[in-house]
Order: sequence, then structure tokens, then C-alpha cells
Amino acid sequence: MVLEDHTLSYAELAAKVAGTCAELTRRGLDSSTLVAICASNRGPTLIAVLAFIELGIPFVAVHPRWTEREVAVVMSDANPRCLFGDAEVDSLMVGTSIWTDSACEIPGAAPLAILYSSGTSGTPKGAILSRSAFVASAQGSAENLGFFEDDRWLLCLPLCHIGGLSIVMRCLLARSTVVLLPRFDAQAVLAAIVRNRVTLLSVVPVMLQGLLDADREGVLRSVRAVLSGGAATPLSLLTRAVGAGVNVLTTYGLTEACSQVTVQKWKPTAVVRSGSGTPLSGLELSIRGEEGTALVPNTVGRVWVRGRSMMTGYVGKEPLGDGWFDTGDLGELDDEGVLLVHSRRMDLIVTGGENVYPAEVEQALLLVPHVRSAVVFGVPDPQWGAVVAAAIVVLPEFQESSLTDVINRSLASFKRPRLWVTVDAIPQLANGKIDRRTAIAEFTPLLRKLRA
Repeated sequence: MVLEDHTLSYAELAAKVAGTCAELTRRGLDSSTLVAICASNRGPTLIAVLAFIELGIPFVAVHPRWTEREVAVVMSDANPRCLFGDAEVDSLMVGTSIWTDSACEIPGAAPLAILYSSGTSGTPKGAILSRSAFVASAQGSAENLGFFEDDRWLLCLPLCHIGGLSIVMRCLLARSTVVLLPRFDAQAVLAAIVRNRVTLLSVVPVMLQGLLDADREGVLRSVRAVLSGGAATPLSLLTRAVGAGVNVLTTYGLTEACSQVTVQKWKPTAVVRSGSGTPLSGLELSIRGEEGTALVPNTVGRVWVRGRSMMTGYVGKEPLGDGWFDTGDLGELDDEGVLLVHSRRMDLIVTGGENVYPAEVEQALLLVPHVRSAVVFGVPDPQWGAVVAAAIVVLPEFQESSLTDVINRSLASFKRPRLWVTVDAIPQLANGKIDRRTAIAEFTPLLRKLRA
């Protein structure tokens, strides 16, 4: 593990993980205990995660950018025994006890992590991801990328994200190196690539754009694969990257599948290719109509997926079993089985690689004094892919300051509306639901920036 100021060999890392395991055991935590972790991208956080995995302690990954309200909702739903923030993680690192390995094999079906995402209903849902699901996903990724003895994977995605956590598992199983950065910064990433001979990099499109803008020396050309996912990679951005000699592989994935579902096949040279590639081994895709009937190639429908890396199910819901999972995304398969994604999860807004469901933001807006109704939608943005916008119906007593106050307390920064407008009424469909398409068409030209 390579950090900004020092490096740990596998032997040194193993010793630190063993010491952390001893401290966790001393505190009475084991595979029967669910914990939560809300910590930043640092060495101790990664060591704690590896210790949880070693002991079979399942953990809820909590986003450090969430508000207290958002954290409270997840804690109430999952009900973990304790929460490890940065300070609590640091307290695990001081243990001097010697860990005695019980040599007890942990079943592959046992949960490794629970990751939450906002639901279409506005209520967060926790995807339970098993140990075998993570292994299957890592194996599928390795079969596509290959094993290179000098591989070093730069991790600048949050460890609480499935994108970040899956990189940890891939490197752990491949015995390759993680180069950990506390956050994404284009100049810091480029410097780390040079300093640490990075060969693999995972980003979302807005990160890729920032790296290309900052890369005056052609550093990205030295990376054998840059995986771009979390949102659709615009063809113009992909063409620009490949034109600069950057070997970009576009991907499609979801939390419920331990990250990647499809990815473009790795080739040693950069090539512009359409679509998000074919499924990883152990996964199947099906494009279906609204009635669930499979559609022929080159027909747009809902993306369904099943396979070894799928979640066990959602917290408090029926297990998924071995059946098909309806992602809600719209896409099509071409004649060669390559997936082309047209839109993500119906109303989903993907902003800077973060998923935002309008229903959750709408519920928060209804907490604002004198707001009667609201509709939330995404507006295309050249930097972030999309930004969150809101149209609200208000009473005469409404004040904009109360709007910013409530959303700043209720929503993580990436979920907050950046654009807004007050309107007389929200259009509805015959069934009483929000007519989102009409709302977008009518209200987008009227939007203005929301004062921070």
C-alpha cells in the first residue's frame, strides 16, 4: 500500500492488519457483529477494512459527506453495533495485542459489506454484498485486464463507494499494489502516476475530463488502462482521450453487482469503441420490455442482470436468490453482445459519478417551510455530466434562505439542487404521479442558480 508519505510492504501491511484484528477481537467484535465505518481515504481506514474482511466482520460503508440525518437513516435501517469514524479507526491502530488466527473458514455466502444508495421511493436501500460476490467480481475484472506483476492501481475514489471498495478487493486477490490518495485532485493524481509507476486507474467521466485538461506532459499515456464508469462517458471525451494516447475502457456497473457488470475488453493500444463492453464472466445480461419479455438485439429495453457477483438482497427485503435483477436502466445489446446504455435507472441523476434519486431530494424539499410540492430532475452539465435542479410550488411566506438552510442540513452536497425555480403547479399524469417529462420541458428554461 502506497500512501502520500510512506509505503507499506505486504509483510508490513499484514502485521498492521493482524494488530488491528487483535484489537477488534479484544473489543468483542467478530463475524456475528455488524459494524459501520464512516472514514476518509487514509491508510488506517484501508487497514481497518482489511481487518474487518480478515475477521469476517460485515460492515456498513457510510459516506463521509452524508449529513447527520442521512447517516441516522442508514444506522436505523441496518442497526450496526457501532460506528467507526476517523478517530475510532485511529484508536484501532494502537493495539499491541498479538492476534491468534482461529483458522476458521468464513463461508463465501457471508456478508462482507452493506452499501446504501438512494431508492426510487426516496428511502435508502442497503445492498448486502457477500464475500463470494466480491471475489467473483474481482476474478471477472482480472480475466479482462490480465495479471501484470508490476500492476499498481491508483485509488482516488471514496473507499465507501463500491467503485473504491472493489479496487481494494481486486488488488488484494491479485497481490498487487494500491496507491491511495485522500481525494481526487487532477495534479495530485498525475504526480502520483509518475512517482509510483501507476498502471491502472479508475475514474468517473468528470475526473477524466479534469485529468486531460491538466495533463500537459502526456502522463496518462503511461497508464495501461483507465477505466471510466459511474456515468456515461461522452463519445467526444472518449475520442479526445484516445486521441491523446490514453487507453480508456468504458464500463457499466451498479452497487448491487459489486461494481462492474460490463467493461470493454482490454487491448494494449488505445481505440475508440462505442458502448460499455460485454459482461464480466459469471454475469448475464438481458434486455427486456415492460412486460419482462426478452427483446432481440438492437432493441432498447430495460437492462436485467444476474450472476455470481450480484447482491444477496436489500436489508429487510426478500433475498434476491439466483434470479434476474431489474436494474431499471434503459439500454440495448448490439449483434456482438456489447451493451449500449441510454439512460440510468429511469429518473436517476448522475452528477460527478454520484447517484441522486429525485424522490429523496423531493422529500427533503417538502421539509422546507411553506413549500407545498416539488419536482427534481437533472440538467445536463459539461463538467459534472448533470446537476440537480428543482421546481417548487410555494406559499407567499416562503423565503429562499429557508430553502438553502434545510437542504444544507438534510442532503449531502452532491444531492443539493444547484438550479431552481418557483412555479404555480407541478404537472401530473392521469394516475396522479408527477409528469416528469413535461416538468423538465416546461421548467428547464426558467431555472436560475440557487444562492449557497
